[in-house]
Amino acid sequence: MKKTILFSALIGLLFACNSKEEADKLFYNGKIYTVEEDQPMVEAVAIKDGVIIAIGPLSEVEKSIGVKTEKIDLAGKTMTPGLIESHAHLMGIGYNKLEIDLMYVKTYDELVEKVAEAAKNVEPGEWITGRGWHQDKWIEMPDRTVAGFQTHEALSKVTPDNPVYLAHASGHASFVNQKAMEMAGITTLGNEKPVRVIEGGEIILDEVGNPTGVLVERASGLVSSLVPKDTPERAEKALELALEELASKGITSFHDAGSGQEVIDLLEKFKREGRLTARMYVMLSSRLPDLLEEWYQRGPMIDSDHMVTVRSIKLNMDGALGPWGAWLLEDYEDKPGHKGHETMPINLVSQVAEKGLELGFQVNAHAIGDRTNREVLDRFEAAFAKFPEEKNHRFRIEHAQHLHPDDISRFGDLSVIAAIQAIHLSSDRPWAIGRLGAKRIKDGAYVWQKLLGSGAVLSNGTDAPVEPLDPIPSFYASVSRKTLKMTPEGGYEPDQKLTREQALKSYTLAGAFAEFEEDFKGSIKVGKAADFTVFDQNIMEIPENELLNVKVVMTVVGGNMVYQRE
Repeated sequence: MKKTILFSALIGLLFACNSKEEADKLFYNGKIYTVEEDQPMVEAVAIKDGVIIAIGPLSEVEKSIGVKTEKIDLAGKTMTPGLIESHAHLMGIGYNKLEIDLMYVKTYDELVEKVAEAAKNVEPGEWITGRGWHQDKWIEMPDRTVAGFQTHEALSKVTPDNPVYLAHASGHASFVNQKAMEMAGITTLGNEKPVRVIEGGEIILDEVGNPTGVLVERASGLVSSLVPKDTPERAEKALELALEELASKGITSFHDAGSGQEVIDLLEKFKREGRLTARMYVMLSSRLPDLLEEWYQRGPMIDSDHMVTVRSIKLNMDGALGPWGAWLLEDYEDKPGHKGHETMPINLVSQVAEKGLELGFQVNAHAIGDRTNREVLDRFEAAFAKFPEEKNHRFRIEHAQHLHPDDISRFGDLSVIAAIQAIHLSSDRPWAIGRLGAKRIKDGAYVWQKLLGSGAVLSNGTDAPVEPLDPIPSFYASVSRKTLKMTPEGGYEPDQKLTREQALKSYTLAGAFAEFEEDFKGSIKVGKAADFTVFDQNIMEIPENELLNVKVVMTVVGGNMVYQRE
């Protein structure tokens, strides 16, 4: 009997030794920020099978390691939870690398030169496409402008045999040449002039009624619908390039702000093949009503592997400020008689919000102008009243850029998430005051602290490829409220700056909350995913004017290194 008891005790001891959780990786010797209030910094992190199993002092965490544990010496670098891009356009990032990138052109002449160069390498009749131009960011405008935009003559001159479609940086306007307009029927035929207003958009005409080549909002579809559809091979290449860009910029999770079934299918293909290097949260595009109907029947797709989740719907309710498309309560300061416009019937918000609450879909509405924000909040509030039992809806307003002061508190009151892109302030604020005037800017533009004060959650991002994907400039904009040229001194409306802790949380834990994943990721905590971003400098401590020099040196997703800077 005694032998049996002794044998059982030995077996139990052996099992206990063998069942000890042994880390496969140890991260140490760096500045490790957890975004957890009770333990904001730790010396070391141990992970196993893509999950954090120990954090704390190195002497304690080392108890979790064994002879096979890979030890990763951070050499004084800074590690944070993996960054979460909460509003951008995945395939747009990839296609931007396959087409003409106009993000950094400084003049109209430079835009024409880039297109002329591209025209040398295509066959007659082949489409030339690009994206990224923004007339308010040019250092000089061409001699001839209409309604604040360039006109097509110089572009058409260098591309007589090729249709050209160039998307505005905001995605809310386009610029096309004569050939493209002829193909779309946007031409002057005898005494007949093109119709200026298209439902949800506008064709910009000159003083005698001829088209200028600039198409605003849904008018762009007259030409974009003619651009040949992509091949599967090209789409796959675009996704590869986008994922490489995400990894190199420290992005471990990505909220794709409006896609169709073909993108979802491609993401699932990449997941099956082990090629998906970032976690994806896909918003269904409301521009595809048949798609929404299909998903209403199907219901949300919540991935147990946390790699491809589809449980939200993106509404596109107004335009951007640059093309005077944001929908305002009062006239534009620099365009009297014009308030912008809705880009989809505003009642669509009510329809989709009620359907979302009924079926378990989060609803995320693009709203830039103060009127759009108010109209969306009104309809969200009415929908919540119809479904009072749905407390955890986490509906979002994407951008929430320009608000009437009376509506700011409603974000917190209604538990509506403000999905901001701080980098837009750096890019737009110098000229946005011309659109809105000083009072509207001061009272309700980019009011991040006021939104936080209302109790709202702020998630952060870039809206790439509207802006570069790099989170460092957006982090800098969050805490400085300056342009990327580091002006003005003290920043614009400095009382609305985020602290560095708030900015980091907006890019990590708040982003996770905005996709219902805060229990799985967004902070460095035992039991959460081993998603990390490592920087070459301490973004939480270095002088503000050095932030723009920071580089990502390592990106870890589920314990796997998907990027390491040489």
